[in-house]
Amino acid sequence: MSEIAIQARGLGKRYRIGERPEKYRTLRDAVTEFLSSPLRRVSSAFRRRPDDERNSFWALNDLSFDIAMGDVVGIIGRNGAGKSTLLKILSRITEPTTGSVEILGRVRSLLEVGTGFHQELSGRENILLNGAILGMRRAEIERKFDEIVSFAEVEKFIDTPVKRYSSGMYLRLAFAVAAHLESEILLVDEVLAVGDAAFQRKCLGKMGEVADQGRTVLFVSHNMSAVKELCRKGILLDAGRIVYDGDSSGCIAEYLRRLEAAPIRLDAGSKELVLGNLQIHGETGAAGSGVHSGQPFRVTLPIAGKEVSNPMMFFLIEDFTGNLIVHSRVNSREIGVDRLDGICRLELEVPALWLAPGMYTAYFKFLIPTATSSSGRYTSEKAMLEVHNAPGSELGHHGKAILAPEISWNVAQ
Repeated sequence: MSEIAIQARGLGKRYRIGERPEKYRTLRDAVTEFLSSPLRRVSSAFRRRPDDERNSFWALNDLSFDIAMGDVVGIIGRNGAGKSTLLKILSRITEPTTGSVEILGRVRSLLEVGTGFHQELSGRENILLNGAILGMRRAEIERKFDEIVSFAEVEKFIDTPVKRYSSGMYLRLAFAVAAHLESEILLVDEVLAVGDAAFQRKCLGKMGEVADQGRTVLFVSHNMSAVKELCRKGILLDAGRIVYDGDSSGCIAEYLRRLEAAPIRLDAGSKELVLGNLQIHGETGAAGSGVHSGQPFRVTLPIAGKEVSNPMMFFLIEDFTGNLIVHSRVNSREIGVDRLDGICRLELEVPALWLAPGMYTAYFKFLIPTATSSSGRYTSEKAMLEVHNAPGSELGHHGKAILAPEISWNVAQ
């Protein structure tokens, strides 16, 4: 049996709604209150407190799981499911309300841009500081130093205080430190969305290397293709509870099934546009069944709008490293729709794209003109698009190609 790196039992985290820190009081205030109102103080101890359960919510509730050393685990779920809270507990940033967690090995986390960085210190000093926090000797850190700086591409600014870094520089250095310093466990929240496509490819490639080295990786992401590509195991959270713990393919399938089953609602106080669950219908017509490389497919998206006039709509497909493969946009008036009001369904007929077999993600974006120069922006959940070989095709390995059309070959004599 593999050695356990992380073991959680009955893990829970409760937050009180609207809780504020107690107002600062001096010793004089406390003594005065005690002397002037002793009966009120005593009686308050017997007075029933408001129902804690009604004034609180459980971000995590009774989580129990084991993660073996060397496992690469994707943590997935909808927004608010508790993914980031779980990583904060494992990083010792937040204490659990109930339960316990045991961790074997040094933990390095990248939960947000620049986690663990001191703003006044330079990039060089922050690298040394982070290594020291992990218990590494200076010689060990210096052995990794050049590799970290090269990966982050901040050579010219390594002695500049990080408070002067751009968000991109900050992110590159933060990830480089997290991935290269010798911790046994790496926790990564979905901060990679901040970087450009080239940087995302670089980070995902490095995470693959880290996994190949036998280090334990927990990866929170909404990019199902990246989870499928990188992770052998998946944990699905829903409303703070584990609803699936197993292989990554089954985990993603259950996540997509739950997305499809979730109802779309437009309440009076909600946003002007609510997006439902994007579904991709392949040759069989069933959602989530995948598509064949050389055949068209259909995409549907339920929408609930509140008098949304003339939105600009985008349909995008990316590969698992974030490369934009397909980009289509249309103004609603171009398809004869002046306004989105009430519940409707957006339907796309996508022609044969001849994408190379593999994992992709598809999603929609909407820009809504407003009275000001800015626009309302909405993005759907990303759906996994799995592309298979065309029926009867004997094509196999496609290298790093994006397109794999069936081309007629001939040798003329």
